[in-house]
This record gives sequence, C-alpha cells and structure tokens, in this order.
Amino acid sequence: MSYISTVLNKQHHKSDFNCGHEALNTYLHQRAGQDMKRKLAACFVLANEEQRIMAYYTLSAASVSAKDLPLTIQAKLPLSYTYIPATLLGRLAVDKAYQGKDFGEMLLLDAMKRSLYNATNNIGSFALIVDPIDTAAAEFYARYGFIPLPDNGKMFIAMNTITLLNL
Repeated sequence: MSYISTVLNKQHHKSDFNCGHEALNTYLHQRAGQDMKRKLAACFVLANEEQRIMAYYTLSAASVSAKDLPLTIQAKLPLSYTYIPATLLGRLAVDKAYQGKDFGEMLLLDAMKRSLYNATNNIGSFALIVDPIDTAAAEFYARYGFIPLPDNGKMFIAMNTITLLNL
C-alpha cells in the first residue's frame, strides 16, 4: 500500500511550520510527538527534500454515539451498538507556503485511503470523522462527501462511501 505521507519523525523540521491557525501550529510544534509516544494519535506528514513539513494530519481511534448519526444510517445499524467505531481525522493542516496547491486535498485523500485500509484490514471502523476548525474547513470536507453529524458540528463519511471513491 503506498501513501504520499510518512509518519512524523525526528528528521522532520516542525518548527518552521505555519498554516495560519495557531492551534494547529502549536499542536505540531509541541504536542504531536508526545501524542505519538502516548499512542493517542498518529501523525502523518508530507515533507520536502529538506524534510521541512509542508502539511500534516493526525488519525486516532474514536467512536460516535449511534444516536448522533442520521436516522437513515441508524436504521441500517444493529440495535446492539450504542457506540459505533470510527476513525478520527483530528487535524489536517497545510503550511502557508504550500496552500492553494492541492496539498490539502492530497492529504485528505491519503488519510481516507489509510483509514479505509485500516478499517478493512486491521481494526473495524464504520466512518471517518472530522471536527472542522472553521466554516472554510467544513466546506472543504463537504466537497469530499462528508456530512454533518446532527447537533455537534462534527462531520463524517462512511467507510463504504470511501470505498466507492476507489482511492
């Protein structure tokens, strides 16, 4: 299986990364490595030849209450599942120097492909969940088929839908 991203490591230059959102910058600069050591999140980066990080995203295990899903999806799920296993795309950010060059799309598709592979081959996951940082991010995810979860601001795309994308 090939991906355009690699796992964050000590050779990557994190300190110069600036996507324009301080929370996303601070996470990469100060917390991503610790979260990886603690197995709280996996951080994947797209880096140039000098190992400067151009963009990154994180994946974690998650769950969503079955009650939070749209009724049409709830009707298709077993009643015995109170919580549905999912994958959380916790962060996705592109450095300002690389914005507007489709790196966000490439990393989103990379995250979807990686999540689908894991859901199919390693650990069950019904959907990929995102929690958009702002309206522009929500619009970005909506263009790729993510739909809002009622009442909490998060969005999701079912793994079966990702399968149809034929990544």
